[in-house]
Amino acid sequence: MLRIPCPWCGLRDQSEFYCGGEAAIERPDEPAAATDAQWADYLFYRNNPKGMHFERWEHTWGCRQWFNLVRDTVTHEIHGSFPIGSRPPDWPASDTADATPASPQ
Repeated sequence: MLRIPCPWCGLRDQSEFYCGGEAAIERPDEPAAATDAQWADYLFYRNNPKGMHFERWEHTWGCRQWFNLVRDTVTHEIHGSFPIGSRPPDWPASDTADATPASPQ
């Protein structure tokens, strides 16, 4: 079981949380003018990195707040959590390579 650090409540068991998937997914700027490919990219395509990954989590059985979590998908080691809209905690720049979702080719 993971022990997840909620930015508001502190370290808690994974069973108290809901994973909302990849962080930093952006809705098309002009929804009415977006193409089918742009909507497909927004709705369905996600990164599946091996290593550092930014995820959204909700503390469902606690403060009910959403936040971002930085987790290694290979080791499941958690490198930090931070409120949505704030800057991530400091860690080496090489570890943030997967912070921005890439569009599928």
